[in-house]
Amino acid sequence: MTFVSRSVEETEALGERLARAASPGSVFALRGGLGAGKTAMTRGMARGLGVLDPVTSPTYTLINEYDGDMPLYHMDAYRLHGPAEFELLDAARYLHGDGLCVVEWSERVEGALPAHSARIEISPEPDGSRTITLASPDLEAALA
Repeated sequence: MTFVSRSVEETEALGERLARAASPGSVFALRGGLGAGKTAMTRGMARGLGVLDPVTSPTYTLINEYDGDMPLYHMDAYRLHGPAEFELLDAARYLHGDGLCVVEWSERVEGALPAHSARIEISPEPDGSRTITLASPDLEAALA
């Protein structure tokens, strides 16, 4: 399923819709270069879960936890060197937990992600818009 976002607000709105369609234990594997909109997508997901705290990139903390209607676990694998290092962070606790888990730079830890993870690719376009591709049969049906 493909979406076009023409603004940060549209990216956040899509994230909000995705979070509302998700269930506890959902994992979102985000891909896209620097500045693509991964954190904006996560801010929208947080809003969809009723998170009131500001959402920031966990590039240096690696994992941010937020309280909402269900917990939001926001992870950033940019500085990691593979699935083994990711697993040392006790990633399984978040990936198989009771909340919604978002992993930015997921391609760096692909082997550690559950098979049921929703894959989201965010690609900036020359006109400033973003093409957002979602691969998740469960969520695609919920959003249709």
